[in-house]
Formats: sequence, C-alpha cells, structure tokens
Amino acid sequence: MVLGLSGELVSVVLFLVGVTIVIVSVETFIEAVAEGALALGVSGFFLTVVLAGTDLENVILGIAAAYGELPDLALGTVFGEALFILGAAVGIAGVLVPFETEVPRNYLGITLLAPFLFFGLALDGTLSRFDGAILTATFIPYLAIIYTLERYTDTRYLSAEEVEIMEEEVREREKAEEAEEDEGLLDLDLDIDVDDFVEEHVPERYEGPAFLAIALVATVGMTVGSELAVSGAEDLLALLGVTGLAFGATVMSFIASLEELFLTVEPVRQGRPHIGVGNVVGSMLFFVSANAGLIALVHPLNTAGAVMTVHWPFFFVSLLVVAGAFFRGKVGRPTGVLLLGIYAAYWVANYAV
Repeated sequence: MVLGLSGELVSVVLFLVGVTIVIVSVETFIEAVAEGALALGVSGFFLTVVLAGTDLENVILGIAAAYGELPDLALGTVFGEALFILGAAVGIAGVLVPFETEVPRNYLGITLLAPFLFFGLALDGTLSRFDGAILTATFIPYLAIIYTLERYTDTRYLSAEEVEIMEEEVREREKAEEAEEDEGLLDLDLDIDVDDFVEEHVPERYEGPAFLAIALVATVGMTVGSELAVSGAEDLLALLGVTGLAFGATVMSFIASLEELFLTVEPVRQGRPHIGVGNVVGSMLFFVSANAGLIALVHPLNTAGAVMTVHWPFFFVSLLVVAGAFFRGKVGRPTGVLLLGIYAAYWVANYAV
C-alpha cells in the first residue's frame, strides 16, 4: 500500500500519468519545434515531417520499454499503433465520413513495399542491433523520396501550409469550446498555447530560441513520462499475467495513439482527406523503419512466435485493405466496418494466444 492505495491502483495511475505526460510533452515539443523552425527560417518540409511523418510518443515509449528490459512491450507498441491507425483511425473515418481521395500510385507503392525489409530481417526470429541500424538508416531515403515527390510533382499530401491551417483551425475551435465550457465559471484561461505564450511574452528576435527552449523542456517531460509509464506497465504485466507483446500492442498503443484519430478523421471531416492519408503513409513508413529500428538498437527484439503468427498477418491484411481502398480512391462505410472488425479481432487474437 502506498498512501492508502493498493499496488494495482498505483500501477494503473503510474502508467496513465506517464503516458499522459508523454503525450502532452510530445504535443508541446511538436508545436514548439514547428514554430521554432518557422521563426528561424527552417524549411517548411521539416515542419511537415515532424507533424505527420514521425510518431514520437510511440518511439519514446518503445525505447523506454526496451531500455527497461521490456523489449516485447516495446515491439508490441510498433505493431499496435500501426494497426490502430490502419484499423481504428481509417476505419472510423470510413464509417463516420466516407471519403474519396486520389492517392498517387508512388505513395501506395512505397507504403506497400517498405514493410518487407523489416519482415525479411525479422524472419530469423531476432531483430538484432545491426538490423535495427539498417532499419533506422532506411528512414532517411524514405524521407528523401517523399521530399522529391512533394517538390517535383503535383502531390501535396504533406503540405506544410495545409497542416498549419488545420492546426490553426483546431486551436480556434478548441478555444471556442473551452470558452463555452467556462461560461458562468471563473474567467480563467488555463490552456497555455505555446505559440500565443511566446508571442505575448518574448520579443520577436528571441522567439526562435524560446521555442527551442520549450522543446528542450518538453523533452525532459517525455523522459519522465516514459519512465513512469514503463514502471507502471511493468507492474501491470505482473499483476494481469499478460505478455508484454500483447499489452503493448493493445492497451499501451491504444492510449498513446488516440490523437491519431484526430490526425486522420478530422482532416477527412473538413474535406481534406489527403492530409489524413498523408498521416497514414508517413506513419507507416516510420513504424517499419526508424521506429522498430531505434528500439532494436536499444535492445534486440524477439520476432518469433506470436509476432509471426498474429502481428504480421494482421498488419499485412489491414495494410492491404487500406491500400486497396486508397487505390480505388474511396474509403466507404463497408471498408470502415471491415477495418474496425479486423482491429477488434486483433485485440482478441492478442489475448487468445
């Protein structure tokens, strides 16, 4: 008992608080780096990659778990979040707001081929540190390809300007909603927007360094939060008697990935499905390269057993369904229901093995 709380409750609280701190810190980090990049004159593409191409929550939690001698938990987050985006996020978007979008074949080809390097390296049952280095290194060529396509073709799935507009619209809507909720209460604004805070309190010539300083503080928050989350998860694994692979692929990934619903569904709802598609493409490339690679660099990963019989099959099936829908140019309700069914079956399969 700690402060009158049971060990189970303490573990749950530690886990949830840790994941929450990581998510809040990452969101602050992304906004600070994005604004800092613009203030310092860094290319808009950097902003785009940070916002849509990488998933820092997942890799931070994964690395922390691997460092804490929970490599199965770390690997579970890679598959879990990928399946969450493909199954839950795209599925919900298809059910709530069926949409049409013309996805360039280049993007579909890259997205479908990229996982096979990870899969090939995992076939021997272990993803070694050397394998991790290879996967991590391949992320740069992927970015170079996307950059080339963005610069020299008409494709603008990862347009920094559109992402900025969407972010601004979301901020304005959130402020309006908070104003309505606070009506009749004390007139206090407890929501600290990084952009507004810096513009109000920092001279313009110091805005760039100020944003980067906030990013450094957010990095500390990510570290602290990930340590708490892993500590709580470790205790929960022992209490629940489940494998780290299953817990990471379901509970941990689900909680850490909730914002992916916004990044995929909200652009579709606003009539800009290409932004949601860009998030799916960028995230998949990141998961199968740098995400898995960085975790393996910290701790070699066991890729035998359930990884081959459960996680890879569900991943490939979900990816093929999504790619097929993108190829046809339409994600309708039947596709959405199918994807949600696959994701639900994935949860069941994790605890049935």
